[in-house]
Amino acid sequence: MRSHLLNDLTAEHYRRSVTEGVERVAARLATTDRPFTGVTVDALTPLIDGIDLDRPLHDTTAVLDELEDVYLRDAVYFHHPRYLAHLNCPVVIPALLGEAVLSAVNSSLDTWDQSAGGTLIERKLIDWTAARIGFGKRADGVFTSGGTQSNLQALLLAREEAKADDLARLRILTSEVSHFSVQKSAKLLGLGPDAVVSVPVGADKRMRTVALARALERCEREGLVPMAVVATAGTTDFGSIDPLPEIAELCERHGVWLHVDAAYGCGLLASLRHRDRLAGIERADSVTVDYHKSFFQPVSSSALVVRDAAALGHVTYHADYLNPRRTVGERIPNQVDKSLQTTRRFDALKLWMTLRTMGADGIGALFDEVCELAREGWRLLAADPRYDVVVEPSLSTLVFRYVPSTVTDPAEIDRANLHARKALFASGDAVVAGTKVGGRHYLKFTLLNPETTTDDITAVLDLIAGHAEQYLGESLDRAS
Repeated sequence: MRSHLLNDLTAEHYRRSVTEGVERVAARLATTDRPFTGVTVDALTPLIDGIDLDRPLHDTTAVLDELEDVYLRDAVYFHHPRYLAHLNCPVVIPALLGEAVLSAVNSSLDTWDQSAGGTLIERKLIDWTAARIGFGKRADGVFTSGGTQSNLQALLLAREEAKADDLARLRILTSEVSHFSVQKSAKLLGLGPDAVVSVPVGADKRMRTVALARALERCEREGLVPMAVVATAGTTDFGSIDPLPEIAELCERHGVWLHVDAAYGCGLLASLRHRDRLAGIERADSVTVDYHKSFFQPVSSSALVVRDAAALGHVTYHADYLNPRRTVGERIPNQVDKSLQTTRRFDALKLWMTLRTMGADGIGALFDEVCELAREGWRLLAADPRYDVVVEPSLSTLVFRYVPSTVTDPAEIDRANLHARKALFASGDAVVAGTKVGGRHYLKFTLLNPETTTDDITAVLDLIAGHAEQYLGESLDRAS
């Protein structure tokens, strides 16, 4: 069994095995003509249930053959131009090279004696990101597993900075269309069931600052402590960007921690055309960025960046076996001092390889392409009488609803849209997402693939309409 350990004696075995795996994936990518096969849970479950994990195959080729049947053949492929559903981006090759390197070397980014070089690369990337945000030299941060963890840590810092004796009095103010991780974080932080105050949005799906001002004043009148305002730069459903300068002004006036969840909108940090849409982000106390959304990185690659490094001290603990206090005086950089995690992958290497190969302008150009594609898609939807589109895009998301000319019952229209999405997924021809707006069911394109064209959008809209019309026709037949 030692022959499977990666070391100087097995380097050639490692090279052959990984090359074979890469060739399998490359072959699959080269021949994939749709984003999904349409496989069902019922069809795939018996295949996986039938595998006896206590009876290994003892051969990499045989294992890859099996993997074709249980995963590679039926995976949802985000690189396909008609994958238009969630915030999953196609990934760039330099990042995949970084993934291969970091997995093999297997550095753990908690302490310097486990990740010499890696520690400094991660710190350099945090400094680079902080500078792009507009933070000064006191800024710092750490890579995380994703936006949910970044938001949790930001709100933990805000809770500690609030210095409240009674957690029940703490409040987090955020828009009604912000990410659900705000509510989840409040629960994990031991806050009360009423801790998250939902602030209304306007027709543009951006937080209404007048409503935020009133909510802050109400907290003060009622003896509550607004520990944080969470503004969103790229909401999951609409891609909307809250009015950051005005929100920052209110937070400064009331002495409230401002966290900007830019998990989606962080791609604008590299944008050549639209960086101004993030104006005001430099006034935040903390910012979430998800490179695996709009920097075209593989999952996972995210970070929390704070304006003042001192705030990260709220998560600093010292263990004699890991990062003893004496290492601080010795100026030994240990990333575990600022992270919620201990053992942590060297995910920063993927972004490093990308920037050193493509440059920030290369990333920004790709993100600008999908933002422009969304504007073209919005014009198509606005001109198409079959569809109602909710809001003009700020980033690359379109939310819309098929509206037939012959049916007026909102519930029936809901069912038609739900059926169309499900039927489209089952066909494998395209993948789109869904959400609710005003209690009604809508469909969603999240455009993160520069290879997607307006022809793809038009074709998918026609497919959706066809499935919806078929459902409505069958519904009328059943009713007659």
